[in-house]
Amino acid sequence: MSIVFGAGYEPWEVAGVDEVGRGPLAGDVVAAAVILDPARPIAGLRDSKKLSAARREELALQIRAQALAWAVARASVAEIDELNILQASLLAMHRAVQALQLQPRYVLVDGNRLPRWPYASEPVVGGDDLVPAIAAASILAKVQRDNELVTLDLSYPGYGFAAHKGYPTRAHLQALRALGVTPLHRRSFAPVKSLLADTGEG
Repeated sequence: MSIVFGAGYEPWEVAGVDEVGRGPLAGDVVAAAVILDPARPIAGLRDSKKLSAARREELALQIRAQALAWAVARASVAEIDELNILQASLLAMHRAVQALQLQPRYVLVDGNRLPRWPYASEPVVGGDDLVPAIAAASILAKVQRDNELVTLDLSYPGYGFAAHKGYPTRAHLQALRALGVTPLHRRSFAPVKSLLADTGEG
């Protein structure tokens, strides 16, 4: 028997929320919130990581055009370093829901943790593959963040941000050692913190 998430609420009363960017060494963590329109369903919604970049872009356009409400928000690198990445992710999700022009009565959040907020809500592990509104939020957040890292690559050449999007790939770690830490880097994350300590900047 399939599980019904948000039972007791109409589809237009329920927002899906997800974040992108907990693992990278650089860049903000970005969250999105989406309330889908049951009268304008969008085919192909699923976990953004399982879609090609081109398909994510196509779906993001559809979501922005057809959803009843959507919003993208973030927590900055400074906030990540101050709060820790989990709390910064929850903060970004809270900001995304607050920014919706149509406020939901119920919120479905990807994962196993909820922000501290006044909304009736529930966490859904694997929600980006189980709940279309969470999948839509996942897509919007990933498209936003990926595009930002592509743009930032122009300001910080040599680090490969357009390719790895800030994640700790071998190429990124090599560039960090060769070129040093940028303002985009999360100084509380172990590889960056270690490098700063080695160079006397920690």
